[in-house]
Amino acid sequence: MRNSKQLIVGIIDDDEAIRESLHLLLFSADLPCQVYASADEFLSRTDAHEFSCLLLDIRMPGTDGLELFRILQHENAPYPVLFITGHGDIPLAVSAIKQGAFDFLTKPFKRGELLEKVKSAITHCENQRTQLQSRHELKQRVDSCTPRERDVMQLMVRGLTSKSIADNLAISPRTVEIHRAHVMEKMQAASLPALVQMLTQLRSFPDEKDGESH
Repeated sequence: MRNSKQLIVGIIDDDEAIRESLHLLLFSADLPCQVYASADEFLSRTDAHEFSCLLLDIRMPGTDGLELFRILQHENAPYPVLFITGHGDIPLAVSAIKQGAFDFLTKPFKRGELLEKVKSAITHCENQRTQLQSRHELKQRVDSCTPRERDVMQLMVRGLTSKSIADNLAISPRTVEIHRAHVMEKMQAASLPALVQMLTQLRSFPDEKDGESH
């Protein structure tokens, strides 16, 4: 759905005055943004950007903000959502946060609060993208290992000696040493603790599989 590498703030609100106000405020803070008059317009655009965060009105005609939020969650959209609410919509916004939204803003906006929350969301997005990239690179390293090397790696991180690994896999200690060297090289691990940390990082993300899955 998102094909541009430019990170911008998306604004979705059916109130033209609010859209313009938010656009000018973000522009004045050197934060590029793209505005949409409805969730349906946002979903129909083929030139959609890759966002650093989304400012989303919670109540709109047609597809409302909460419904769009659920669609984005289903698509695993990688950017945080800040809901725009009226005072009467605060319980809805709080419920959305419990479902994974980043935060909410109440009309009328306070310039400082809005910019602080937007910048916080952008920082969160950047950190998340960095983690995703790091996870992807680690997964590629694990995948570069042969099945036997991955077997050895899993026993290595459990603290087994080369002799114990050899006994477990019914191979010679010399063969284990060769596999160990290949594992350390392919994983770009300077030490066994570093290797353990890498696999622990992969396990911390349930959608990713580490060497045990192979």
